[in-house]
Amino acid sequence: MTTSDVIWAHSGDSHFMEPPGFWSRILPKPLADRMPRSEKDPDSDFETVYVDGQTFRRKLPRVAVKKTEDGKTMMDLESAAPGTGNVDLRLLDLDNEGIWAEVMYPSLGLWENMITDRDLVRAACRAENEYRKEALQDRAPDRFVPAAAIPMLDIQDAVEALGYAADLGLHVAALPTGVSEGMPDYNRDDWEPLWATAEECGMVLGFHIGTDGLGAKDNVMFNGPGGAVLNYVGTTYGGQWVAMKLVTSGALERHPDLKILISEGGATWVPFIGDRMNEGYRQHSMWVRPMLSHLPKETLYRQVYTSFQHDETAPAALWAMGYQNVMWGSDYPHIEGTYGHTQKTLHGLFDDLDPGVSHRIRIGAFKELFPHITGPPES
Repeated sequence: MTTSDVIWAHSGDSHFMEPPGFWSRILPKPLADRMPRSEKDPDSDFETVYVDGQTFRRKLPRVAVKKTEDGKTMMDLESAAPGTGNVDLRLLDLDNEGIWAEVMYPSLGLWENMITDRDLVRAACRAENEYRKEALQDRAPDRFVPAAAIPMLDIQDAVEALGYAADLGLHVAALPTGVSEGMPDYNRDDWEPLWATAEECGMVLGFHIGTDGLGAKDNVMFNGPGGAVLNYVGTTYGGQWVAMKLVTSGALERHPDLKILISEGGATWVPFIGDRMNEGYRQHSMWVRPMLSHLPKETLYRQVYTSFQHDETAPAALWAMGYQNVMWGSDYPHIEGTYGHTQKTLHGLFDDLDPGVSHRIRIGAFKELFPHITGPPES
């Protein structure tokens, strides 16, 4: 493929693997020792994840493990994607893949939702956000959009952390799709201070699928025939519930400048969910509270952005169903992402599309959320 054949795109979803010793570099040892870490079994494809006294075991995909010279099993990060946890190599990967800017979620950091110690998670999030600003965003401010970590065990802690992240200059805050045990759900007015602060700071709220909380710690709901596919599809629903909660509770209507991003959950669900919400709002109006100034679908279309990676139907959500906030995402470096075949994927999705539709999905919607991004070199 020649340079002239490259289709540039922004990515609404990627992950940065915390480097070895990450927590010890940013936190005092007594706190670092309690943060998420994984250990690979020496003689199997399983890993054990430790999170502040909790232990979870899961099987790794074979393409993500390798044998060392002494026969031990370890995660094979470099062969999968050299820039998984290395900033310089990551920029080379992005150039080779034709990706300009990317929203960067954590990897091990996603397990922080399992922590139940308010003081621990508050300290960890503050240190992480300082690291992400200095080591990631400052390294490539026109390309890296790292997501701020937010402590979610207390609403005031979340408000203060989001404000501090905004003061640091971060542009998106990562929130889990499910609340912690004992916390009010997202459709409750208790969260109003967080929505108001995010709107005031101009902070995008990013919800990555598969972060539904303690009840979904291993994302395994089904066993037996079809279980792998059922479990994979099931991870997407948490993002849809978040969007519906913020729309139907009136939170987004009260904060019309607040934008949310549902990452890796596809896009064509938005028109369908919008229609269903409208029908429920109209046909069951005698039970609906609160009453809204706009139909739910209007708010959903206006303030909710979504990213997909391979979905053949996703562009049609825009050109056929009028949903303008469709974004592409690479999910770098995960195996369900596009690393190694990004250009093939982009050409397959966009070569036959109207240029305006292609540009909106690859470039325009992303830059609407993050207007400080000025690239790519061609669009």
